[in-house]
Amino acid sequence: MDLSLPTQSAAVSAQLDTLNAAFLAQKSTYARAAMPSLAERRANLETLLQIVHQHQAAICDAISADFSHRSHEETQLLEIFPAVSAIKHAKSSLRGWMRSKRRFASMWFLPARTEIRPQPLGVVGIIVPWNYPILLALGPLVAALSAGNRVMIKMSEFTPKTGALLQTLIAENFAPDHITVVNGEADIAVAFSALAFDHLLF
Repeated sequence: MDLSLPTQSAAVSAQLDTLNAAFLAQKSTYARAAMPSLAERRANLETLLQIVHQHQAAICDAISADFSHRSHEETQLLEIFPAVSAIKHAKSSLRGWMRSKRRFASMWFLPARTEIRPQPLGVVGIIVPWNYPILLALGPLVAALSAGNRVMIKMSEFTPKTGALLQTLIAENFAPDHITVVNGEADIAVAFSALAFDHLLF
């Protein structure tokens, strides 16, 4: 009887190689361009907004298929509308969020002055739950893009059609060293969460 552990499938191994390559590419690109401008961040958010606007029906269809039926009205009300609102709010607030802010130094350090300068963290990972997959992917994505980060998103294995759609839409509109959407089973999620992200959201 063979009691050895099963070897990793070629498909999973290829997925892991792709995952690691995407992470290293994002780290490398961030190192070369760590502080995107206000205009760049607004353009990224506008692109995301257009994706949601132009593909509402496909998003609703994919989510309904993953849930063995969920009404389009529920998806529009609880996922698409909040995502659009978050993008629009971020676009209008970006300038203020990026602005440096003066703070008073302790009396022990006078006449020194202090200043808070917002800056990106680097590469951000987002692990998306299954129940509201679009909102729970795009909400954190909006925050990460607004802050100037590179982003990798792991979609839930329980919403494969939604994950595949979002992966396609993002790949058509963003470079993979900027935003990458990852799909796969729990073993991929384990590997994803083990990457040395600068920030990890669930």
